[in-house]
Amino acid sequence: MHLNPYGTYAVELAASLANDWPAGRAGIEARTREFGMTMRFDEHASDYGGTRRVIDEWLRVVDAPTPEARADILNAQMADAAAFPQLVNHDDEGWHLHYRDDRQSLPGVLRSVIPVGTALHLTTRGVTRLGRCEAAPCENVVVDVTRNGRQRYCSVRCANRAAVRRHRARP
Repeated sequence: MHLNPYGTYAVELAASLANDWPAGRAGIEARTREFGMTMRFDEHASDYGGTRRVIDEWLRVVDAPTPEARADILNAQMADAAAFPQLVNHDDEGWHLHYRDDRQSLPGVLRSVIPVGTALHLTTRGVTRLGRCEAAPCENVVVDVTRNGRQRYCSVRCANRAAVRRHRARP
């Protein structure tokens, strides 16, 4: 049996949606595939707005001022989206464990997967490994997956821009 760990792919999916919001529902579902979700979702008129609300709620975790506040927000989100873990074999890919109800809508599944994945990411890698890019004025979400835990910029471009600013600020 394959244990579906959620973790990194779920938090990176959330960051991707937050940093580059798709123009339509099809873009959201395509992004879920890009980050490893294989299930198909029945289409509902509320999917696009519902997914936006999920991401906006998740951004409260990103922007929490302290680890304790981050944990409180994340715990509330996980409790709100509680679903019984269940064994599934969709598309005959082999049995594995889901921490969500497969009958949920696209936003409902993301409301379950993203908080669990974020909690796993923060507990296995460190509670400080999620934040905003430090290269002003960029406000992109940064999911730190580096070995040393020092990723502070969303891209090489932002890191270079910050380095140039520091260099120019020297006397």
